[in-house]
Amino acid sequence: MCLFQYADDPEPEEQGPAGLLYVPVRPGTVGVVLRMFRTPLGERTAVGFTEPELLGTTLGADQRWIRLSAPALRTMAEALGVGRLTIDPTFSAPAVTPVPALPAEVQVRAAQGGMLP
Repeated sequence: MCLFQYADDPEPEEQGPAGLLYVPVRPGTVGVVLRMFRTPLGERTAVGFTEPELLGTTLGADQRWIRLSAPALRTMAEALGVGRLTIDPTFSAPAVTPVPALPAEVQVRAAQGGMLP
């Protein structure tokens, strides 16, 4: 799918209606909430998958999901300020893992301009 349209490009930027989608969610305070993602260029996007296997392959087998139509997903995402909808993305980066903190002794030496081990 091309992210940009050109004057001579008759095809729309996004795919047509996909029927009900498998939409990734995460636990919220009152139920579940939509998971939002970012495109490679940093734009926020809602994501939907046409098959649960595609969702599991991309986000992991334990990823929770709900079924929504593309128009319903788009409406919910727009209410959150997200204007892009991505169907069946094939790549996702692993979750960011926190870097372990340096020992206090090293932090003090680094703050004083000392050499790190």
